[in-house]
Amino acid sequence: MEDEYEKFIRRMNPPRVVIDNDSCENATIIQVDSANKHGILLEVVQVLTDLNFIVTKAYISSDGGWFMDVFNVTDQEGNKIIDEEVLDYVRKSLGSETSFIPTMKSIGMKPNEDHTVIELIGSDRPGLLSELCAILTHLKCNVLNAELWTHNARAASVMQVTDEETNAAISDPKRLDNIKQMLCNVLKGSNENREAKTVVAHGVTHTERRLHQMMVSVRDYERCNDECLDDKQRPDVNVVDWFDKDCSVVTIRCKDRPKLLFDTVCTLTDMDYVIFHGNVDAEGPETHHEYCIRHVDGSAVKSDAERQRIIQCLEAAIERRVSEFFEQNLELELCTTDRVGLLSNVTRIFRENSLTVTRAEVATRDNKAVNTFYVQDASGYPVDFKIIESIRKEIGQTILKVKGNCEDSNQGSQESPTTRSLFGGLFKSKSFCNFGLVRSHS
Repeated sequence: MEDEYEKFIRRMNPPRVVIDNDSCENATIIQVDSANKHGILLEVVQVLTDLNFIVTKAYISSDGGWFMDVFNVTDQEGNKIIDEEVLDYVRKSLGSETSFIPTMKSIGMKPNEDHTVIELIGSDRPGLLSELCAILTHLKCNVLNAELWTHNARAASVMQVTDEETNAAISDPKRLDNIKQMLCNVLKGSNENREAKTVVAHGVTHTERRLHQMMVSVRDYERCNDECLDDKQRPDVNVVDWFDKDCSVVTIRCKDRPKLLFDTVCTLTDMDYVIFHGNVDAEGPETHHEYCIRHVDGSAVKSDAERQRIIQCLEAAIERRVSEFFEQNLELELCTTDRVGLLSNVTRIFRENSLTVTRAEVATRDNKAVNTFYVQDASGYPVDFKIIESIRKEIGQTILKVKGNCEDSNQGSQESPTTRSLFGGLFKSKSFCNFGLVRSHS
């Protein structure tokens, strides 16, 4: 009955979206008014984030039965959003009378027969992504899309895979059980006590939100090394009580970066807190977030232990993407025609050259593989560019590029004969059992 009542109220008070490109000199203002419900703020922020908007300022108000948010946004280059097609998508997405439209980076949006979604959780180690991709290739699975996060010695990944022969989802229960077991073996490695979990997911899930949830499930917010971030890199997060308003106030100060608002709102929402007032100021190099929160039952933070857990979880949510901005990390972009075993070969080459992948985004669009890898030297030192150039020659200099390297743009677009031969065969001379990736069950 409560769900039906909420739907009735929403139909009577459909969301209203106002987009203003005149009032602010350097940003587009997006205002959303709607009947309030738990999680609505995250849905709005998710739409803006998936469009790669940069939120420079935000005002949040959702106390009581009404919700009103105002966002100042720009594109990645700091310009106003003037593309009418994009603005129309925003209006339709946020102004739907039923619910917000699922956004473009959601997984599981296609029918189940199109792909199978696999979730992986375990301890991180050098070469892990390479081993996982090698196993999937060995099991005749093609990776269409994937994201991998690592933080505090934990790793989580969401992968969309298809059958190599049919290009469809894998539905055979026995085969799925075998895939899960083999991947779990890789996650555990030689340590049986190492935590590992492999799940075949169903339904609609937002990839990045799910990755946050998965990392929390393995308690990545518990620091294994307090020295992993210095004081300048470590976010300043505080939670204090506001007794007059019977709520708690969360303040966050840290270096600004894209998707920070999504990461913090997502974390608080999944911890069952409601942000009923908030301000975000990210116009300078440092961002300041202030949220007034209550638990969904209406109570403020009740104990020091609860307060500490909020701080730990928010710090972890902020740090999970910080690897992109470490000086030791290098961003590599791979763009080429998709083929079975492509990801396995590329990550194997990284591993053989002592590079470890700290984050990865894998996508297939119109039969084109568009992949981004954040890599660092396995020893933790800055990557040697001689090694990168050697890798690029092996894979193809026009295929693998270092982000921000202007010399790449002067190269042609043809794949080299070396590249074509490189991807022609996959581990033909070795058995996975021989080099310890898979336990033999024979």
